Amino acid sequence: MEKNKMATMPVPQLLLNMGLPMMLSMLGQALYNVVDTFYVSRIQGMANAGEMAINALTMAFPIQMLIIALGVGTGVGINALISRLLGMKEIRKAENAAGNALCMSLLYFVGLFLFGIFGTQAFISSQTENAIVAQFGIDYLRIIAIFSLGTLVYMCLEKITVATGRTKITMMTQLAGAITNIVLDPILIYGWLGLPVMGVKGAAIATVIGQFVSLISLGLFYVNKHPILSIHGSDFHLQADILRNLYRVGVPAIMMQLLVPIMSYAMNLILGGISEASITAYGIYYKLQNFVFMPAYGLNNASIPIISYNYGAGKQDRIRSTIRWALIDSMVIMGIGVILLEGWTEPIVSIFAVSQETMALCVWALRIIVWGFFFAGANIILQGVCQALGNGKYSLIISLIRFLLIPLPFAFLIHSQLHVWFAIPLGEMVGMIVAILLTKHLYKNM
Repeated sequence: MEKNKMATMPVPQLLLNMGLPMMLSMLGQALYNVVDTFYVSRIQGMANAGEMAINALTMAFPIQMLIIALGVGTGVGINALISRLLGMKEIRKAENAAGNALCMSLLYFVGLFLFGIFGTQAFISSQTENAIVAQFGIDYLRIIAIFSLGTLVYMCLEKITVATGRTKITMMTQLAGAITNIVLDPILIYGWLGLPVMGVKGAAIATVIGQFVSLISLGLFYVNKHPILSIHGSDFHLQADILRNLYRVGVPAIMMQLLVPIMSYAMNLILGGISEASITAYGIYYKLQNFVFMPAYGLNNASIPIISYNYGAGKQDRIRSTIRWALIDSMVIMGIGVILLEGWTEPIVSIFAVSQETMALCVWALRIIVWGFFFAGANIILQGVCQALGNGKYSLIISLIRFLLIPLPFAFLIHSQLHVWFAIPLGEMVGMIVAILLTKHLYKNM
């Protein structure tokens, strides 16, 4: 039965059954930024308008990652908590927890709404002195922040759905939003079908519309398809014991996710001191990297409820099997990514309309960074294992090493357009060594 497949289905089959839809769902999420970058790189009207637009989106990216951090971090906490409660057959407590998590997502939105109105100009202006790039970034980020409700609530509801084992619906709703974004981007950016030319504002509007399409689609599922969890209005009343259990994993997960925008912001400052082309190259690299990392994160998201459920049910053999197969599958994903980005670097980078100088720099950067993908794949899975077993602190330690403690000091000290890129795989390598040691310690004391 679908209700208890996390306890009965063979683990390799279960990971594929739950993981494949999640991988496709995460790829849909990666499409948002790649498609936006692809279209804005072709904006016309002034010299280098496309590259300036890419720079603007790169500078806005840390706040987009902040939004994702709040959504995913809370989602990871509620995913692990609900899965554990379902393993213990505590259905009503799981419903209470789901309502509390959704309520917290609404509170996050209030803060981001206020930032969108009052904080975007200061944030973007801190990263550039180019007035055109700054205005592009402000226009884009303000819309993304003010209308962040769609993505915040969707990511929380998505993780609640995944915790019950129903991953196919999240795949379909995520792809529905991504396809909407793909269709609307050129229409709104270039002013097709008689609409005014909106430029980067059009890219932002297309993005938030796509996010709301995903949210509405998933919301309709809860109204019409009788899911395992029935969330009631009373479940939105915040309860201290639920929040304490949710954020025992959720706070480290949020902090862990926040390290990505902090790293992006710091790298933008470091690279801005080298050249604008370096910021553009970093932005393109990050968008392409997501196409490889997002499937691995999808596998991570599928393995967390499986491990948590079986942890709650006391089935250690299935926990060990899930960890082993998730690591194997992640190495396959990363291997495919390395082959594609190393073997066809120039054709892939050339899909973005940038200067020859920027393209050459981006090709150079990618060919260095991709060799850290194997370390990153192990890090992603092992961090999920720590979260699933209720120890978010270990995941946070691994992220601190991957994103801050190793790469940023190295990049700052090197400060070279050609060699700064070694900082990223170095952080992943050291992070993997620590991740293995921490996971072994956690498992022995489980």
